[in-house]
Amino acid sequence: MTQTETLPGETSATTTAPPSTATSSQESPARSVGSEVRRVDGPLKVTGTAPYAYEHEVEDPCYLWPVVSTIARGTIAAIDTAAALAVPGVIGVLTHEDAPRLRVRTDAELWVLQNADVHHRNQIVAGVIAETPEAAREGAELVEITYVEQPAKIHFDPQDPEATSPRLVLMRPGTETKGDLEQGWREAAYRIDQEYAHPAQFHAQMEPHAVTAVWHDTSALDPRATRLTLLDGNQGPIAHRMLLAPLLGLLPHQLEIVSPYVGGGFGGKALPHPHLVLAALAAKVVGPRPVKLALTRQLMFALTGHRGESSQHVRLGADAQGRLTAVEHVSTQGTARIKPSCDQAVFATRMMYAVPHRRTEHRVVELDIPPTTWMRAPGEFSGMFALECAMDELAHAAGLDPIELRVRNEPDVDPENGKHWGTRALIPCMRRGAELFGWSERQAPGQRREGEWLVGLGMAAASFPWTHFFGLFAGMRFTGGRYVVELQASDIGTGAHTVLRQIAADALGVGVDQVETDIGRTGVPMAFLAGGSSGTYEWGNAVVAASEKFRKRYGDAPPEGASVTARGGPPRGARSRSLHAFGAHFAEVAVSRVTAEVRVRRLLGVYAAGTIINPRTARSQMIGGMTMAMSGVLLEESYRDPRFGHVVNGDLAGYHVAAHADVPQMDVEFLPEFDPWFGATGAKGIGELSMVGTPASIANAIFNATGQRVREMPITPKRLLELEV
Repeated sequence: MTQTETLPGETSATTTAPPSTATSSQESPARSVGSEVRRVDGPLKVTGTAPYAYEHEVEDPCYLWPVVSTIARGTIAAIDTAAALAVPGVIGVLTHEDAPRLRVRTDAELWVLQNADVHHRNQIVAGVIAETPEAAREGAELVEITYVEQPAKIHFDPQDPEATSPRLVLMRPGTETKGDLEQGWREAAYRIDQEYAHPAQFHAQMEPHAVTAVWHDTSALDPRATRLTLLDGNQGPIAHRMLLAPLLGLLPHQLEIVSPYVGGGFGGKALPHPHLVLAALAAKVVGPRPVKLALTRQLMFALTGHRGESSQHVRLGADAQGRLTAVEHVSTQGTARIKPSCDQAVFATRMMYAVPHRRTEHRVVELDIPPTTWMRAPGEFSGMFALECAMDELAHAAGLDPIELRVRNEPDVDPENGKHWGTRALIPCMRRGAELFGWSERQAPGQRREGEWLVGLGMAAASFPWTHFFGLFAGMRFTGGRYVVELQASDIGTGAHTVLRQIAADALGVGVDQVETDIGRTGVPMAFLAGGSSGTYEWGNAVVAASEKFRKRYGDAPPEGASVTARGGPPRGARSRSLHAFGAHFAEVAVSRVTAEVRVRRLLGVYAAGTIINPRTARSQMIGGMTMAMSGVLLEESYRDPRFGHVVNGDLAGYHVAAHADVPQMDVEFLPEFDPWFGATGAKGIGELSMVGTPASIANAIFNATGQRVREMPITPKRLLELEV
């Protein structure tokens, strides 16, 4: 889509869009953006030679095993380490009584081994260092701890009278109103008033959280010298340096972070977790020997964050023509008392549909549980599940096609703030999806049968916002006849090594084979982490700026070692626009009348996400996100014991995630689009967009198949049998 075109269902711009600074296909014969370049790191990964955090070869390493608490709240009265120290190969045991002191409490979750307080079950309370991982684990099992236990609050109740409403969520009002909600409710001819919910959900990255920590000789007087190196799998070093350096008494540049390959992040590796601090403390004790630590799958359920359990109360009112008169969305989420946080679950409700009267609110219930963290599409995943299921219920009540209901409530401007859209192609996504999926063949609920199977079709809209905090940097260096892109980006498996080379190649006017990437570490220009689906366009802005600065300074024949650093960011005026990526999801499911088993037969995602830098890697991201979302809505259910505070099924044997056999036919289509307000490449975020509408499309398809609504994830056979499907 050109900058002057307006797709059906969009609102044309009232001001001039900023020009793209990326080289156009007419200007560069070596154009790479938009082509299916194979992943440059593919050969290393399929041959098993790409080193992950635990696999880095270091000289004479020690091994570390955490000891975790067996109570949910209280204090440590005594620790007996004698039996652990007697194990052959055990070097030492760290406890709060003898661990090195931390300096600045940058994050309550990271304040490890500094006092006797226990804030949740499975909190790190000691660490055993040994010559082998086996000896470390054996020693950890022999550490004896006596506690003074205190009453703990573990069970999440959305009606909890102690629930509070945060004033701000991600620097925006936690609660907001527009118009007179009760007036809109009275004016409604059709009303939906329902609760939607999901349990706590957990990351299941293929690569476990692991780290190799090395303290260097600190006798040097040079304050610029590296003091600590962490070989870690993370989504970018910026947050780790900001939080860990002052915590450990270091200047930012004294902490080196290396993370060239990451086996899945999904938000869970964006921020540092307590095991990194434990490893740093242990390495300080045995330094300069390196210390290796890899968390077990069970410890990952306790120490690396999760998506908090939540309940979503949604009220929708519409007039006789199906136009919304009132929307209310109240999200209540369980959070950790030690480190409260809140997902932005109602943000999408504020901007998705035109409505004169609206109220949205976030609420949190503080519990004695481990801290929550970002998990792919935080907030939008749960909030849009509720909103899009409620919209489907409203369409059924009003006798309207679900797509038509959404078309009738399409806003001309952002309903929350009145800003004009950058681009908003939601209606084209829905109509193209309907055409591709055979939506016209959809029957009334419960009418399509194939033997024991009830078959249904469902759809849902999706949106994910522009994420921008501040513009950061990229470098361009010429060495050995090749251009090297340098920045603290991280390839978390999504193809950053590949797409950054494509962006730079076009901006420089060279072939992609002439460009290399130096990312995934400190020591190169500072960039934002891989999160919020912002990596490609945020990094791309900086890469284009560096490429243009390089060409301007050195021309087409740069000398060996020529280099520049440039800052990138969105175009001037971007904050005056409402910037989002949009999409539509379609699902076909079959539900057994005998066992209530749900089988997803087909999934389709149609997306308007700006310039698609690499269709091959982009399609892979969307299929991965749709699979993850399908897993969440059908399979992933956790059980936290209300007596003791631990997740009972905290491993991959009890917490089920989708396997290959569960994955149906999936199709992805990207609509042509260019959004200059996102920056030089015209690209938007994609990965999390695929998570947002998929759960509701499957839930709505189950209703179309059975005539029964299930409003709580996961939609298991048990819940369907309770409805007598």
